[in-house]
Amino acid sequence: MSDIPLYSLRRNKPRTGYTPLSDGIEAETVATNRSSNMSSNFTTTKIGRKAAGKRKQTDRYVDDPEEEETLLGGAPYDGGEMGELEDSLSQNQLRSRYPPNIVRNQKYNVFTFLPIFFFNLYFLLVALSQFVPALKIGFILTYIAPLAFVLFVTMGKEAYDDYKRNLRDREANSQKYLILEPPPPGDSSALSSESVYLNTHANTRSVPSSSLKVGDLIRLEKNQRVPADLVLLRTSDASGTCFIRTDQLDGETDWKLRVAVPECQKLEEDDLIHLDAEIYADAPTKDIHSFIGTFTLNSPPAPLSSADSVALQPLPPSISPLTAENVLWSNTVLAAGSAIGFVVYTGSETRAVMNTSHPETKMGLLDLEINKLAKILCTVTFALSLVLVALNGFRGLWYVYVLRFLILFSSIIPISLRVNLDMGKTLYAQQIMNDSEIPNTIVRTSTLPEELGRIEYLLSDKTGTLTQNEMEMKKLHMGTMSYGFDSMDEVSHQLAVAFGVPESIVGHLRQGSLSTGAQLATRGRRDMSSRVRDVVLSLALCHNVTPVTNDDGTVTYQASSPDEVAIVTWTQSIGLTLVFRDRTRIELQTPNGSRISFDVLDIFPFTSESKRMGIVVRDNQSHEILFLQKGADVVMSKIVQRNDWLDEETANMAREGLRTLVMARKRLSSTLYSQFQQSYHDASVKLEGRNEAMSAVVAEYLERDLELLGLTGVEDKLQDDVKSTLELLRNAGIKIWMLTGDKIETARCIAISTKLVARNQYIHEVAKLKTSDQVRDELEFLQSKLDCCLVIDGDSLQLCLDLFKSEFIEIATKLSAVVACRCSPTQKADVARLIRKHTRKRVCCIGDGGNDVSMIQPPMSASLAADFSVTQFSHLTKLLLWHGRNSYRRSAKLAQFVIHRGLIISIMQAVFSSISTFAPIALYQGWLMVGYATIYTMAPVFSSEDLALLYPELYKELTKGRALSYKTFFQWLMISVYQGNLSWVALEITTWHLYMVVSEIVTLCFYIISIAFLPEYFDLTFVVTLGFAWKVAVIVAISAVPLYIVKLIRSRVAPAASSKLI
Repeated sequence: MSDIPLYSLRRNKPRTGYTPLSDGIEAETVATNRSSNMSSNFTTTKIGRKAAGKRKQTDRYVDDPEEEETLLGGAPYDGGEMGELEDSLSQNQLRSRYPPNIVRNQKYNVFTFLPIFFFNLYFLLVALSQFVPALKIGFILTYIAPLAFVLFVTMGKEAYDDYKRNLRDREANSQKYLILEPPPPGDSSALSSESVYLNTHANTRSVPSSSLKVGDLIRLEKNQRVPADLVLLRTSDASGTCFIRTDQLDGETDWKLRVAVPECQKLEEDDLIHLDAEIYADAPTKDIHSFIGTFTLNSPPAPLSSADSVALQPLPPSISPLTAENVLWSNTVLAAGSAIGFVVYTGSETRAVMNTSHPETKMGLLDLEINKLAKILCTVTFALSLVLVALNGFRGLWYVYVLRFLILFSSIIPISLRVNLDMGKTLYAQQIMNDSEIPNTIVRTSTLPEELGRIEYLLSDKTGTLTQNEMEMKKLHMGTMSYGFDSMDEVSHQLAVAFGVPESIVGHLRQGSLSTGAQLATRGRRDMSSRVRDVVLSLALCHNVTPVTNDDGTVTYQASSPDEVAIVTWTQSIGLTLVFRDRTRIELQTPNGSRISFDVLDIFPFTSESKRMGIVVRDNQSHEILFLQKGADVVMSKIVQRNDWLDEETANMAREGLRTLVMARKRLSSTLYSQFQQSYHDASVKLEGRNEAMSAVVAEYLERDLELLGLTGVEDKLQDDVKSTLELLRNAGIKIWMLTGDKIETARCIAISTKLVARNQYIHEVAKLKTSDQVRDELEFLQSKLDCCLVIDGDSLQLCLDLFKSEFIEIATKLSAVVACRCSPTQKADVARLIRKHTRKRVCCIGDGGNDVSMIQPPMSASLAADFSVTQFSHLTKLLLWHGRNSYRRSAKLAQFVIHRGLIISIMQAVFSSISTFAPIALYQGWLMVGYATIYTMAPVFSSEDLALLYPELYKELTKGRALSYKTFFQWLMISVYQGNLSWVALEITTWHLYMVVSEIVTLCFYIISIAFLPEYFDLTFVVTLGFAWKVAVIVAISAVPLYIVKLIRSRVAPAASSKLI
């Protein structure tokens, strides 16, 4: 508890009837005074919060005895204005303990903005050595200028990117928001009626987002970004609900429904600032799907007193639970209406920030390999310097000579390598984003385009990634009857009969329909009609869909799940239409045109862990209480009666590629529901184990012996060109894993229809494993059949990871395809991490929703977590097999050429020193060396080949990393020892085009022009003679012709894979 005392400022009567929470809540408490001109009673609105990182999870709030005496109704403090001042100071001090509400995505500050790479550090030491007279070689500027240029380019790019981040941060931090404040104190007797109104109602003040603090009341308008984590107190909608868009938080485009605190929704806006209530919020966590808190209403707002009013007995405090549906997370957007929220988390404690890692520069595998080669070259440089000094017998100041040789051979590690690579990667990223064949592709990490050329494992979600996430109801099964898409008019007929539609209208509805013999036999029986009515009515009630009227008068359905929208749209098509929905009531229009309404008593939302959704409703006509529940068969089969047909029919629908949901019902008596309600409320206000306790109460009272009504089958259409894309990726040698929450039969069917599984490939199913012996047997079988496709359910996968993690990953990574079903988001993340750790290969994870974020890049947020964003799964073909392949090949050849260029001049320097009595004297000095490392040889580097064909088999070679390896490195090393001039660049060009020819000619012209401007480095009288010309021609021929012959022979004996396809 805070050391700062909180005083009760009630002068007329102390607060009574307050009882501290039974199990205590140790927390820091923020008190915010709300005063009124029209009453001498001062009320408080308080928020209790655990201090994150300061106390253990089990700590609780315990009132200090002395403080409790003054705060909770003991001897009231009568300190006048000084008491108000001290209390206000206490509030500000307590609120300042929480993080400031500042958005900061910058990478660097003044102290961290020093890019210390190996290259930069190396050349910094070389440049600094020129200030030592004994080590000075040539002009200091010739060493400082290249380093300055490299640092300018590297730091300039980082600074520009960071500057853009800073601008975005400043824009977000400066956005204005309205906060509610109490009216100013003063005597209202001498004021006008307008002034009295303003002074007795809530005032608003516009403040920037960065100035918001815990405890502020904020008013949000439509399309306004939520600046901090808020408890939703009130909305403009009478039902107390509002919709938010969460695409910037979890990547899902569907609107989410949020519910205001019921006690606050009943109040007017100006009453909120006088409310005597407390909000408890648990310590901040990363989970955006859970929130543990309580709302304690100490006393309702008192009505305006009159002379003959009778004092009412104060009511005891009421405690209500707060869950995630009562909270607006930061970075979400209010989709409609207006709302008032109470700030509970700010800045670094918000869910959005906690789920976003600090931006950092990522290094690809190519960068790490080049860094290793640079260290080898550094070792070679030191060894060569030591050898030359040793051949001279370690004479004189030999250690100074070693350092001078190190400086002379510094070009072995070329200073321009980092610049060339960064500029090349930026160019490749721009080519990806400007490709018209993959529009709207975004490259968020421009340092990794070459990594796309080395992908060996592709982990993909199914729903919304391989499919369009556009659902359509296709099948309804009721045990003895099954209705397909073509026979839905029979369902409409049975429903109309059940609701008493006249036979003439029913016959018109069924005109043109074809009925089976079984259907004709049951036409006259009311039993089938009532069964159809029960299942359709349950489907029309058990959901979280809300009808929304658009500006043009049309009605659309909004829900967090497209499955629910598809089912409600289907019930509308057969005659039972959802016309109204709020938190307390659902209204439906029946086939006969009448309306029926139901009171919503409780809702149990769907979660990825529970895999079911339930609702308790009361029929306003019959006053019957019903518990309706729908969910996955894997959980529903355990809680429904007479389910002997369920497993078989769900498997049949799954084979057709349909998503199945089981619908069940239970009738509740008033007594049973009252008992449940009391137990559920007690569990909901617990602060420890709340979710488990609530689930246990639901299981005890409701989820027992449910009546099985029916089974629905919903189709999710495949995206365009998914089949050809997966087939191309498989032919490219990429091992594809599909991680989905669907049941095993559905996933198997989708794997076959999408060509994830090759034709005639064996599919091995692993499901319902319980013991370690079963797991061991399955692993032994897979070890002997590595050419199969593994289909495994979530429980079996978890058992494999728990018991035989290493063995399972080792075997599974050798399979060509793996389908994991019933996967939770945590399992997706575990699989992705284990594959990366075990294989040390490049893994590409692709998904569309919040349940895929942890798989893509823990703990980033939403689609923004991705390094690359594409609009269609089929765009992966061009992104990986074309851009990825070209980027990697170009980067590898670019790096080796730049190193080769530095090796040539160093070898020439070593030969010159050897024939000059091993003296550390520079062969080429000053600006000639600068020109050699830049304009003489720069242009051809950026004119690498541009392959014109797209064959997936070519991609397979790159995943082995042979384009840049120790073998190719030492090949270039030997070539550098042999020759050293411009002509080798021409030999390495694969495809000649206009820019190639121009770049070769331009760089040669630069060299010729520099001869005239650098006369101190050239003997002009010799350069213009015929002898110079024929000697240069002979040197070029000797250095280039043998290598060209070798290259020609290799192209015939061991041609490249790409040349075989031309």
